[in-house]
Amino acid sequence: MREIHVDKIRDAVAEMAVEVNSFLSDDVCEAIASFREREDWPIAEDILGKIQKNIEIAKRDYVPLCQDTGFACVFIEVGQDVHLVGGSVGDAVNEGVRRGYTDGYLRKSVVKDPIRRGNTGDNTPAHIHYEIVPGDRVKITLAPKGFGSENMSQIKMFAPAAGEEGVKDFIVKCVEDAGANPCPPIVVGVGIGGTFDRAALMAKQALLVPLDEENPDRYYADMEKELLERINRLGIGPQGFGGKTTALGVKIKTFPTHIAGMPVAVNINCHVSRHKEVVL
Repeated sequence: MREIHVDKIRDAVAEMAVEVNSFLSDDVCEAIASFREREDWPIAEDILGKIQKNIEIAKRDYVPLCQDTGFACVFIEVGQDVHLVGGSVGDAVNEGVRRGYTDGYLRKSVVKDPIRRGNTGDNTPAHIHYEIVPGDRVKITLAPKGFGSENMSQIKMFAPAAGEEGVKDFIVKCVEDAGANPCPPIVVGVGIGGTFDRAALMAKQALLVPLDEENPDRYYADMEKELLERINRLGIGPQGFGGKTTALGVKIKTFPTHIAGMPVAVNINCHVSRHKEVVL
């Protein structure tokens, strides 16, 4: 049985919190560059160029890519042959978020109560999702989620009769309804199946999939490509000023569901599609 002290989790989260808010992953940067080359609307091409410049400045000066440094969403995969010692894993994650957001001078956006509000002052608590997996390692993924895009997300409990077309039309309509609000070009995460809560979780997890990684299921790989084409034909464009680039990618995750239902959740991310992982 391998032992891992929770202080290592704390330190990893603290470091990731600063890094993930300042450096955008290569797959997203490459997608932005690729779509910029294809833009024939001067305003859209110019905006994508400004987005690239912002990415370069953030990387060079080690400053946040966006003023909304997000709600800390943390996904932890714990190997079943690992013994975590030294205290509470949840406390360690939250302490990591607290240190990262405080020492890194990142904006604190979490309120104590959804209705009565009141800022917690340190961006905690984080949203933590745990999963037990085979092996003796711990994988931690941090995905800060800004709420300009989070607020545009939707979920619908379809009857099975809605079929493939009903699902695809709903996903495209979610993007159309969102318009310029989520700071396009966006990334669209989709969860299909499971239960109400499972679909929403899968939609968020879909946003963690690299844009250059193809869905292993050919049926859904083709659906992702079709949806991306349909979404980019909406003409919303970068920051809502028109053009061919409304979305950089569509990613779908699925799970078996009940014979009587077909849950579909859409979780939207802005072009600052931030996520980073560490394996201990």
